[in-house]
Amino acid sequence: MGGFAKEVEVSTSLPPAKAFKAFAEDLDTLLPTVAPQAIKSVERLEGDGGPGTIKKITFAEGAGYGFSYAKHRVDVLDKDNFLYTYVVIESDFFNNTVEKISYETKFVAAADGGTSIKVTTTFYTIGDNQITPDLMLQIKEASEKRALILKAIENYVLANPDV
Repeated sequence: MGGFAKEVEVSTSLPPAKAFKAFAEDLDTLLPTVAPQAIKSVERLEGDGGPGTIKKITFAEGAGYGFSYAKHRVDVLDKDNFLYTYVVIESDFFNNTVEKISYETKFVAAADGGTSIKVTTTFYTIGDNQITPDLMLQIKEASEKRALILKAIENYVLANPDV
């Protein structure tokens, strides 16, 4: 199995507890509400939302992702240390090249009262398969769309503080 890791750091004005709640705990309900043009639905297939939970995200038709669904397994949902890790275990994005994609998300207090969100994404390939330039482009485009959705969630939470 081969693979590569990519690290991204983004900032939000939300404090760490609020950011963790929005981007980890409440993500299932916020995604289709805030970004219906991108996310059709999030279904919990197994579990209670904590570690071991399996979720299926169905992407909206015409969202431009090039794939229609992804199944996630929650590995860590640590409210005390603001750590959320999950693994994409199945997707039509994989195309017999990718075995799984893991995400480790850390929510760290920033000096301005907001949060620095540090995401490490690791792509694991099947056998000796390599990440092709076309696949890299798809990954880049999906990452850019993900950033837009996260910004929309931040804006929604700021406009609806009781969420």
